Amino acid sequence: MSEVLGIERCDLDIDSNHSSHHTQLYGANRLVVRRGQPFNIIIHLTPGSNTDFKPGQSSFTLIVETGPIPREDSDTKVSFCLHDSTSETEWSASAANDPSENTLTVSLNSSPDAPIGLYSLTVDQKGQKTSLGQFILLFNAWCPRDAVYMNDETSRQEYVLAQHGLLYKGTYTRITQLPWNFGQFEEGILDICLKILDKNPKYISDADKDCSARGNPVYVTRVLSAMINSDDDWGVVVGEWKDYTGGVHPSLWLGSGEILRQWAQSGPVRYGQCWVFAAVGCTVSRALGIPCRAVTNFESGHDGHGDLVIERLYDENGETITHKDSIWNFHVWVDSWMTRPDLGQRFDGWQTSDPTPQERSEGVFCCGPASLKAIKEGELTRKYDAPFVFAEVNADVVDKVRQSNGKFVRFNGSITSVGCFISTKAVGSYLRDDITHQYKYAEGSEDERRVYEKAQHHSKLEKRGKEPGLRLKIKLSDNMIVGSNFEVFAILTNDGMDVKDCKFIFTATAVGYNGTQGDNCGRASIEVEVPPGEERRLSLKLEYDSYGAAITSDRMIRLLTVAIDKQVTALHKAEKTIVLDQPELNIKVRMEGQ
Repeated sequence: MSEVLGIERCDLDIDSNHSSHHTQLYGANRLVVRRGQPFNIIIHLTPGSNTDFKPGQSSFTLIVETGPIPREDSDTKVSFCLHDSTSETEWSASAANDPSENTLTVSLNSSPDAPIGLYSLTVDQKGQKTSLGQFILLFNAWCPRDAVYMNDETSRQEYVLAQHGLLYKGTYTRITQLPWNFGQFEEGILDICLKILDKNPKYISDADKDCSARGNPVYVTRVLSAMINSDDDWGVVVGEWKDYTGGVHPSLWLGSGEILRQWAQSGPVRYGQCWVFAAVGCTVSRALGIPCRAVTNFESGHDGHGDLVIERLYDENGETITHKDSIWNFHVWVDSWMTRPDLGQRFDGWQTSDPTPQERSEGVFCCGPASLKAIKEGELTRKYDAPFVFAEVNADVVDKVRQSNGKFVRFNGSITSVGCFISTKAVGSYLRDDITHQYKYAEGSEDERRVYEKAQHHSKLEKRGKEPGLRLKIKLSDNMIVGSNFEVFAILTNDGMDVKDCKFIFTATAVGYNGTQGDNCGRASIEVEVPPGEERRLSLKLEYDSYGAAITSDRMIRLLTVAIDKQVTALHKAEKTIVLDQPELNIKVRMEGQ
């Protein structure tokens, strides 16, 4: 074609494109499409300008650009001509004219691995450039060639499109649920999510390299893991577990939208804890098109030493010695769905990332994405942060007591207590889905021990049975309600053949869900002799005047009972974390005059 087409205006055909791209909920004020899938624009021509148009023979060139410095070498700028049909593997376009309507309908298909973000669309006709508008390009779980493709529609509806869900908290013996409004389609949220990417330190240091890498969901997920928390950067949420002065208590948030809008207006938002970090991370991931779920791990290990063992240290009186290792009553993170070409096809699928700032990864407070399949099989050389995630769900526990000479001696342990009832909301329902099997083999099974030893190279715990001796357990009372006084009992049983002369201790301590110890709520101690086959009880009365000011909003108290066998200087213990009930609230409505 020799003449340049006169372009009157361009219709981005938003309604039709949104319907086919599952993006209707983003609103009708802009075009939002998913990569690797065709979308149409309608170019309205000036009268008579399309009479000689022949598809495939025009000098019509389309240019798409994203980022502050678009470059062809970085795949942030792409130029392509019209062809008879579009390609499924690269940016391409085809066109059909309608002389009666004086329009040209152009079908564009983006590359299935194109960087996501805000794009400009321009037409170049023999050097004469005309802007056709802007659009936002997202990851596409509906495109088989996209790295985030899911082949089940119900799962896509849940993990990409669902705006309301459940988070799980509490203890593994008493799992509670928290409704959460992810709100990824609320007005302005998508722009804020793109702003998060533009505020990350990698973008600030090299915007060209960062924007080019945004075609990789592994990269984007790792950036989000760092940016959802405010440590190291201008991230979204400030973590706090003690003093909430000057901010909102983490338990008061019910949705991500308010948090994200507040961040966009005034910077890091105070305050959050693990479920808030995870929920906001899930919102941003879904908004950008990455399938994502919030996951809760009960009895979650925090391995501060990188040895896949959680050490719990005590002094000779049974008091806990604080150090880097800990076990959280629960911990919440996110799983995102994607391929892992950097690891190999067998590691495709769910990938764990954790935006709660716990330990640094490559110098930054972030974690993941780590392949669930790598975690389950103990493949801990696979990036990112696989050893830390493995320890969260499958670390062994060693209990040690510090003797008078300063040395620590092991007296107990567990190979099954860490990583219980790993939970997420079920697809298509409001039931809890136990996904522990996706993270590890059954606790104590041969496969689980094989994997642990593969990860550890040798087991840190002895695999012998316990000899008969002292046995401890804790018995709870009914109606343990905040505001009430109640009694708990420690029971010491002698299963051995000899009389045991013991110091018997029972303590209660306020505790946060992340294992952080608070103030003492009560203590009882006696010297006791226990004949063979008999038991002794030690009661501890917990009064509201003592525990009321000590407990946090988690309403958790850790009960610890210790028996010290004086003859052999051996320590035995049992512990239990209780969650106090809230008082029932009864509301009665009285008619006027009654």
